[in-house]
Amino acid sequence: MQIILEILAAAWHIFQQSAIYMLFGFFIAGILYAYVKTEKIARYLGGGNVRSVVLAALAGIPLPLCSCGVVPAAAALKKQGAGKGATLSFLISTPETGVDSIPITYALLDPVMTVIRPISAFITATVAGVVENFYGRNNEIRLDQNQIDIEGCDCSNNPGSGSMVKEKNSFRDKMAEGIKYAFGELMADIGPWFILGIFLAGLITYLIPERFADAYLGNPLLAMPLMLIVGIPMYVCATSSTPIAAALILKGLSPGAALVFLLAGPATNMASLSMVSKLMGKRSLVIYLGAISACSLVLGFLTDLVYSKLGISARAVAGQAAEIFPVFVEFAAAIVLASLIGYSVFRGFRKSEPCACNSVENLV
Repeated sequence: MQIILEILAAAWHIFQQSAIYMLFGFFIAGILYAYVKTEKIARYLGGGNVRSVVLAALAGIPLPLCSCGVVPAAAALKKQGAGKGATLSFLISTPETGVDSIPITYALLDPVMTVIRPISAFITATVAGVVENFYGRNNEIRLDQNQIDIEGCDCSNNPGSGSMVKEKNSFRDKMAEGIKYAFGELMADIGPWFILGIFLAGLITYLIPERFADAYLGNPLLAMPLMLIVGIPMYVCATSSTPIAAALILKGLSPGAALVFLLAGPATNMASLSMVSKLMGKRSLVIYLGAISACSLVLGFLTDLVYSKLGISARAVAGQAAEIFPVFVEFAAAIVLASLIGYSVFRGFRKSEPCACNSVENLV
């Protein structure tokens, strides 16, 4: 019993540090939902040029969709004329980072990783999209938007699929719609996985010795491929992967190896891999996995080099940014966030797990 309490205490400490940043991230996600529409993005993503790939990567970076939820969103873009390279680029950049994960990266890791993470997502997505344009097959989309089934999520029965939320004319109406989505549907979709990530981080903090990574994962030639192997089949979103990475860094894992996990984990899992194969074809799946794997490893080595050149110890600075707020403010934010997650899940905003199908067309 004492062990469980200590694990929960460690998890609560991490949760309290990240709560205010999570709330801010959800608020920004609500604004994006209210003002950014699918047709406005798809208009610029047609054709097989580099410009469309770059725009798709940029469009995906702020959107808070997981590796499964992004598939129906990408299908919607493809149906509206987005090119194959742009679609693959969007499929990668969107789950690897997001407006909700950037603040928590700043809170639990450090400012350097906060900058490196979205840049790395952009590079990975752009490389994959360009390679897809040159070497991928020009096949049509294989799935109808209303027939996508991800890990038990049947989008055909989802009222948000295939239809847009009524256009809101006033600022007040749009903001109300965005806030309702962010702290309702999105909170219910991401919240449980974030809690799981926090719990795993607490588990790592309590059970793994301080110098574990130094002793067993000190060699980046071993640590980075291992993080890639661990990350690819896991279902973790960009937000829930962050506390896990932070806990591993505090145990001695290099920031480069942590970045490999932060890129590969959210972008891939067994369900999303099968859906990419059906949506884009097997050759595109190879490009998808190959680009994520190669770029993650190369960017991981470059990240370690950046930290070394700057003379920064990732372990020493991890979590220091979260200390700018008084403890009582962090505690209040943690109570609010926990209440919102509990309420949104209780209200049943999610129809099934782990899917973000609901209203994805409106989010992007």
